[in-house]
Amino acid sequence: MAQESMTADERVWSALRLEKPDRVPVIPTLLPEPAAGLAGVPQAKVASDNQAVVQAVFDVYDRIGGWDNIYPATYKPIQLQAAGVFPMKMRIPGVDLDDQTPFQLDEQEVLKPEDFEKIAEMGFDAFFEEDFLWRVSDLTPETRAEEMTKIMVGGGMFLGECAKREIKPLFLANGLHPFFLLSLTRSMIPFTQDVFYKPEPVERALRRMTTDLIEKQLRIVKQTGIDIFMCSEERAGGFFFSPAHFERFWWPYTQEIVETLWAEGIVTLFHLDTDWIKNIPYFKKLPKGSAVLELDSTTDIFAAKEMLRGHLCLKGDVSAASLSIGNPEDIAAYCKRLIDGVGGDGGFILGTGCSVPPDAKFENLRAMIETGKTYELTRG
Repeated sequence: MAQESMTADERVWSALRLEKPDRVPVIPTLLPEPAAGLAGVPQAKVASDNQAVVQAVFDVYDRIGGWDNIYPATYKPIQLQAAGVFPMKMRIPGVDLDDQTPFQLDEQEVLKPEDFEKIAEMGFDAFFEEDFLWRVSDLTPETRAEEMTKIMVGGGMFLGECAKREIKPLFLANGLHPFFLLSLTRSMIPFTQDVFYKPEPVERALRRMTTDLIEKQLRIVKQTGIDIFMCSEERAGGFFFSPAHFERFWWPYTQEIVETLWAEGIVTLFHLDTDWIKNIPYFKKLPKGSAVLELDSTTDIFAAKEMLRGHLCLKGDVSAASLSIGNPEDIAAYCKRLIDGVGGDGGFILGTGCSVPPDAKFENLRAMIETGKTYELTRG
């Protein structure tokens, strides 16, 4: 049995600082869609009611007995579109889908080649608000304002529930990496063709978007008081792109983001889907302790640990498949292997590989949480 002598926040930051906490921190990525599945709430309900989202998340949290810092989960899908988090066409449960199907992103070639110059000139946020949002959404300026107000109210409810339980969100500042954002809005094949055949406009857009992202996230972090910025990326790694393209179109902007935020004491949490094993050595170039790599179970987390041991914290990587079709015994055994093999000398947060899936079994998630909270951390 692990002995606790730290608060949850102290435990998390001990791991971020590459120290040995009293036990490994445990933080599943529980978003509204899996929370609905685990709480027995229709997907259409959490897609239409911020209060239902917050209630579903904390229903699961309380029934399991809690974990360390919690992922912020307060949104309806349409609010992700309205805020530019996912500036894409969407299919919504209860509207475009049946009540039990989670929302879907409908990736289409909406961003056009000439838009790269507009973004470079005015910035993506201004371009999105003045032009792009209305290409992908049925919102009006009035309904968008209403949804933005509702998400703020939902965020207030979420923080209120955190305060009742004396826990903190892991982060509040978050966004897509500029490269990933362009790939989603342009769509993958056309964007890849742009990168290969017409790279200069892409680079000009990336340059402006990186500058704006740093300025925006510095402001948000200072407002929230939580010194973590979560940056999502799924398409820049070696699974899709060569090292030469990675070095030209992703790494310089990433290094600038991390180093600028780190100079202000802010840690960048990278959510890295797909296999990044070919790219892991690059992260050794970042300042020690400046970032966390959240891996989705396709990257070999044990190999990543050997490359980054004592340099950056890792988070992961109980797979979505195991949570949905596995069994508690196997999940507990894998969590113990992670704790011993990746967390034995600190610098590790036990988490899910990407998100908890919408069809996760409650007993499987509970096995992950309970194992992390009770298994003795190897001291070696």
